[in-house]
Amino acid sequence: MMTTSSILGQFDRCAEDATFADLQNGYYYPVDVRLHLFGDATRWAMVVELLGYSPRAGNLTDVLHRYGNCLAPRGEPGFGDFLDRVENMGEVEKEGREEYAGDVPLVVRGTPLRAAAEAGAPLQDAFRLLVPRHRDLLLADEGELRADIPAGLPVLLRLDEWNQPDDFWDRLPSEHETFRQLAEVLASGDPSRYRPTLPPNTHWSHWPDAGTL
Repeated sequence: MMTTSSILGQFDRCAEDATFADLQNGYYYPVDVRLHLFGDATRWAMVVELLGYSPRAGNLTDVLHRYGNCLAPRGEPGFGDFLDRVENMGEVEKEGREEYAGDVPLVVRGTPLRAAAEAGAPLQDAFRLLVPRHRDLLLADEGELRADIPAGLPVLLRLDEWNQPDDFWDRLPSEHETFRQLAEVLASGDPSRYRPTLPPNTHWSHWPDAGTL
């Protein structure tokens, strides 16, 4: 049976396994986010995109987190795809020092983009300046979003911002307003169940410690 409690149970299990979308990730400097809900009378899915710069991975990466009762072919909720976005990182990164090389276009999906950043600026700052003008190129397209979701599953809700807990060790998703309401939307198929009272905090400026490990 698809219920609010069963959906929240999956969220909590993923949080306990450290596979729930977490903006406090010490390995990624946050750049942008987006959240997608899909569902019908018997199936549900949630995809959370966390776009960030990882010095270890050496790229601007859109990390897709997938949850649901209809995921295929991989099936397991948690981390989905890691989509590297900048195709010419060797030119963009100044002498391998995690600094922007200056007047160099960032090639994303074959499209050269200009970051309004000076040479020597931290790469995460240059990437953040691409948003919001180019966010549709940086975030997932429909094919990427639906890689593990049944074709034709309707979109219930998309969010560009929401209120996120500071730490899932202290507060599980089932204890937080945002994810309780999102579970209600998924269980009922009614997007009006999402009625946030907490201010959004998913902008990168709210997460100064992310990416600093």
